[in-house]
Amino acid sequence: MKVIIGFCVYASLYFHCYRGSTYLPDNVYVPAIIAFGDSLMDPGNNNHINTLTKANFPPYGKDFVGGKPTGRFTNGKIIGDFLAKALGVKEYLPAYLDPVLEDDDLITGVSFASGGTGYDPLTSTLASVIPLSDQMDMFKQYVEKLKTKVDEKTAENIIANSVFFISSSSNDFLTNYFVWPFRRLQYDVPAYSNKLVKIATNFIQELHKLGARRIVVFSASPIGCIPIERTLHGGPSRKCVHKYNKAAQVYNNVLKKQLQIISNRLTDSKIVYSDFYNPLISIIENPHLYGMEVTDKGCCGTGDIEMSYSCNMLSKLCKNESKFFFWDSLHPSEKGCEIFTNLIVPDLIKSLF
Repeated sequence: MKVIIGFCVYASLYFHCYRGSTYLPDNVYVPAIIAFGDSLMDPGNNNHINTLTKANFPPYGKDFVGGKPTGRFTNGKIIGDFLAKALGVKEYLPAYLDPVLEDDDLITGVSFASGGTGYDPLTSTLASVIPLSDQMDMFKQYVEKLKTKVDEKTAENIIANSVFFISSSSNDFLTNYFVWPFRRLQYDVPAYSNKLVKIATNFIQELHKLGARRIVVFSASPIGCIPIERTLHGGPSRKCVHKYNKAAQVYNNVLKKQLQIISNRLTDSKIVYSDFYNPLISIIENPHLYGMEVTDKGCCGTGDIEMSYSCNMLSKLCKNESKFFFWDSLHPSEKGCEIFTNLIVPDLIKSLF
């Protein structure tokens, strides 16, 4: 059940207070949210790099504050924003590369995520986006900046009590493994899954060395049910692509097992596996239970294949985007992000605190 709480965080000469709707117990506060990964967590970092993977133009952002396209790959807020609010931190999780980032943004957390990236460095190279290794380097820069805004001990406390989110892996399969031959010639799906999970666990261990103690890792989604994959590989009836969903399940099983091993070893931390697959399958197969009507198409254009630059000012939009789980043929709508977040947050709270 939601409760309304208020809290203040004293940071040297800086005092941060937030009062809002949150799932947190009364005796718990989260000073900041830190996000890594792909478009589900990218609030606009791709705006500031040389890539075609962008969403900083209409109709993206049509339901954001002022109808402004921010680089979020949807019509409004993304999952990172809803998580920041649910954990009582702030309304929006900003992009680290935003040139107008303020001190308050740094102290309460940022996102380093880049739409199109994955765990596999080849995935980010193919999409010309920010690899996780560079996101880690940006986080290290962030820590040093944070220490200049508050004293070093306070910065360490902020990092230790913050919640870190990692959203990756889907692009590794959808824009890399199943599209280009390079990795398929080297690995079958189980071997590739092991490769991705090894990269993920190394990333987590490096975060831990830098002071992170609450780390949430999202599983792969049912990638075969994404509208564009239904269109391209689901046959005339646009069914979910079983081969793709099976690959996601194989990967998720490996990830869950390895995260448990790491969690048992890092006893001073909470390393949490967050299931993206089953909640999304539930929404897709039972849309009316969640106030949705359409889960096999996006709101933008035909909904079958449009995304990024093919979803633009000339695209016809659906009449009511709040009834569509997907905004374009790849990314959830704002309402879809909200519904998904509401499904996963209660279990996250139980696991983290």
